[in-house]
Amino acid sequence: LSLSCDMSQARFDAAKTEIEKKDGEFAANFAKMSNDQKLVIYALFKQSTVGDVNTERPGMLDFTGKSKWDAWEKQKGISSEDAMGKYADAVEEYKKL
Repeated sequence: LSLSCDMSQARFDAAKTEIEKKDGEFAANFAKMSNDQKLVIYALFKQSTVGDVNTERPGMLDFTGKSKWDAWEKQKGISSEDAMGKYADAVEEYKKL
């Protein structure tokens, strides 16, 4: 289990580094991504690093905040390790757009 966790963490860290690059493949494709795809990346990152959503849903006029909160809420119950793997998979997929 520890080896699996270490691999998930390594893949997660590599994906996070890819997103942070301003001139990488992911950055080049960011504009092509739909809002739903961006929300998946956001939600999986939050689930990986924080766990289940732990805040109140934003107010009705905070459209961006509500979208992010709802996307994160959909990941509820997924373990941090599984979320890290899904995050890394999503980053790899979106690099190929």
